[in-house]
Formats: sequence, structure tokens, C-alpha cells
Amino acid sequence: MANHGISVRDLSVYYGENKAVKNVSLDFENKQVTALIGPSGCGKSTFLRTLNRMNDLIPNARMTGEIWIGDEDINDPKTDVVLLRRRIGMVWQRPNPFHKSIYENIAFGPRYHGLKDKKKLDELVEESLRKAALWEETKDRLHTSALRLSGGQQQRLCIARSIAVKPNIILMDEPASALDPISTAKVEELITELKQDYCIVIVTHNMHQAARVSSKTAFFLSGNLVEFDQTEKIFTNPGKKETSDYISGRFG
Repeated sequence: MANHGISVRDLSVYYGENKAVKNVSLDFENKQVTALIGPSGCGKSTFLRTLNRMNDLIPNARMTGEIWIGDEDINDPKTDVVLLRRRIGMVWQRPNPFHKSIYENIAFGPRYHGLKDKKKLDELVEESLRKAALWEETKDRLHTSALRLSGGQQQRLCIARSIAVKPNIILMDEPASALDPISTAKVEELITELKQDYCIVIVTHNMHQAARVSSKTAFFLSGNLVEFDQTEKIFTNPGKKETSDYISGRFG
């Protein structure tokens, strides 16, 4: 499959009777960072979770519409959801390393998917930690608990863990909101590096962060996609009054 972007068509998400995301159509390009912004409760995290079917795990949640990766509709009943989540990695708001060593955090996914060769696992652990800019800080303590890392290091470990299973797409839900400014800067630097290889979609409350890391920005309000454009245009010359009001801090 040449292009590993995502095409979303007329997507709606319901929690019971409540329509949390309303008829959204969006394209996410490969090797590009797209930011989803908007006030709390506007549907952006719900929308993000549909992209690797995490909403399947929420009782009462259902969705209509289509999500395509290449020529595959991920909502097709025949879709292997485990394989799908291998291809579409997820990094959560708070670092959530496994209660295992640094090495085992990275090796767990590839081993689960069938990689047993110790030498190849060693290489993959190093490669993933290098890509997450964490190798130099951890290479001498790979077999110590991941929980002994700082919050910022734990979040980069979670990014390394998602890279290790060779995804095409990485979803990030406020990946730096629990971090201090120095760790946040490192995660942003990492996102900029990773976009050379992945399609990245990031939900953020931080306008400056969206402006720094993304090429395109989508503004959500009350479950609706209000505006989607180049990030620079959204932040300097938005086309909709609601976007302008939000960007300038008049609400949200």
C-alpha cells in the first residue's frame, strides 16, 4: 500500500443518543503532522479514537461513515482490529509504561506479533529507542523498571513502544499535557523527526504546540469540523469567525 494516509468520509460518532462527532470528512496525509484543536468536549479526542477503533471499547458508542487507509475500510466487519492497532499506534495523554523493564516495554509488542529472535529484538529495541531520542539516556539500564524513568522519558518510551511494531500512522492524544516545558520541547522535537516516516495526528489544547509541530490544523467545535487548512493560515488568517474567536482566546 503506497500511501499510508487516512481518508475519513461523513463520520459521526454517537454515545447512546448523543451525537458527539457530526458528519466529519477529513484527509490526513502521509509524512505530515495534523493537529486537532478545539475547546474541551468538542469531539476531537472522540474523533481521534475512531481512527484505530478504540471507541469499540466504549459501551454505547457507535459510529457511521467510512475511514479508509489506502483501499481498506477499517470499519469493515472483517477488519482484524489487533492488526489495525499495530498499524495505527496510539500515544495517550499520560505516560502509561508497562510495569516491566525498559527493554520489555519495547520488545513486548513485536514479540506478541511473532518476533522471537533475540538478536533481532535487541536491534529493534535499540532502533526504537534511538528514534524516540531515548537510547543514550537508557542504554545502560535497559533491564531496570520503566517506572523509574522521569515523566518525559516515560512518554518518549511510550512513543518508542508504538514505533517498535512498525506502524504506518501514529495518533497522539495530548501527548505533552502532563509534562514539564523541557520534556514537552523534547516530545515536540521528536514529533518533528517522526513525521519524516509517519502520518501523525495529534490532539492538543496548546495552540503554540499546534503551530510549532503541525502542517495542517483542524478546528472542532461542538462535534463539528468548523475549519481545516494549512496551520499557518488557521492561526494567521482563519476563514471562519468561530476559529478566529477561539484562536484569539475569546472563548474556549
